[in-house]
Amino acid sequence: MTDMLIEGGRAHLGNQIVDASLRIAGREIAAVGADHGYSSPAIDADGLLVLPGIVDLHGDAFERQMMPRPGVDFPIDVALIDSDRQAISNGITTVYHATTWSWEPGLRSADNARRLIDAIETMRPQLAADTRFHLRQETYNLDAEAEIVEWLAEGRVDLLAFNDHMDSTVASLAKPQKRSRMVERTGLSGEAFDRLVEQVVSRAHEVPASIARLAEAARKANVRMLSHDDESPEMRKGFRSQGVGIAEFPVNEETAREAARAGDFIVFGAPNVVRGGSHTGWTRASDMIAKGLCSVLASDYYYPAPLLAAFRLAADGVLPLAEAWQLISSAPAQAAGLTDRGTLAAGQRADILLVDDTLPLRPRIVAVIAAGRLVHLTEASRLVHTLAPRKAVAAA
Repeated sequence: MTDMLIEGGRAHLGNQIVDASLRIAGREIAAVGADHGYSSPAIDADGLLVLPGIVDLHGDAFERQMMPRPGVDFPIDVALIDSDRQAISNGITTVYHATTWSWEPGLRSADNARRLIDAIETMRPQLAADTRFHLRQETYNLDAEAEIVEWLAEGRVDLLAFNDHMDSTVASLAKPQKRSRMVERTGLSGEAFDRLVEQVVSRAHEVPASIARLAEAARKANVRMLSHDDESPEMRKGFRSQGVGIAEFPVNEETAREAARAGDFIVFGAPNVVRGGSHTGWTRASDMIAKGLCSVLASDYYYPAPLLAAFRLAADGVLPLAEAWQLISSAPAQAAGLTDRGTLAAGQRADILLVDDTLPLRPRIVAVIAAGRLVHLTEASRLVHTLAPRKAVAAA
């Protein structure tokens, strides 16, 4: 299907939602609110919202498809296909698989990172969502530096994040439940895990220089960078000075304010909004949004969350829906440097959602169009064939 009409819906155009029709030609939106004077397949969007596809900068829910229980592995290709279906059915048309490459073995090991990047590159043509590689480098993972520099130079990395979970790892060694989860994930014995942590911590003095070299390589490759869990304004300033322009999950308001003051993109987790707070007890995302201290929401660990979060923000009076939707569409596209998506406009990539918003706080995806292809449809009766011109609905 190369040409398609979407008629009768309420479309997200700019900062407002208005009645408008859209015409799709190939992979792009050809026109908005234009006359359609020829026969064409169409989707009847009467009563539905017509919204830009969701751009998800950070989603690691795919890890559960790879290892649904500790020590229980499934093939990566099976996991990626299932994750793709989950992302698309929740309106995510551009997905950055946030792949952690850590110093630990197991799920977040070097071998897994290599298998994932290879699988994503191989499988992209058969996946419905535009699937990209977000590399989360644990900064103490010093032995990976040379290979990551190569990946950056070869254009294999789409986003690079700097993570430092070492302090929390060391603190968790004294907490039996948390320690057990970490050890199970690696497949090591408890004693072997303790020895590994000790060895890694002993190289702490090498970490700053490694970060600097990786940031330089990313700048040369024009790869956008994120810093994860910034703890202070000084930490944010330090990363910004190295070209890291995205603050991902700052842990307190003063750090978020420093990021906002400098015009950095600020990412919080959409599950935080849906649940009414952070599961870690840190910053409440809805409060940050209300204060203008959050510009992007990501699925984090739960693919349904971005869709639900936008409607939750609107229902709670934090933002109008049109503005809340920008947190999961146009803003993340801008943060990632993607100029061809995130809005409904002529010439943009045709990533489009049709959403039934009848039930408060429970939006339902009726159809998903990704790069001009109808990839998800729950109501076949909405597929029609336009045989005669219809009166144009001009966009306000």
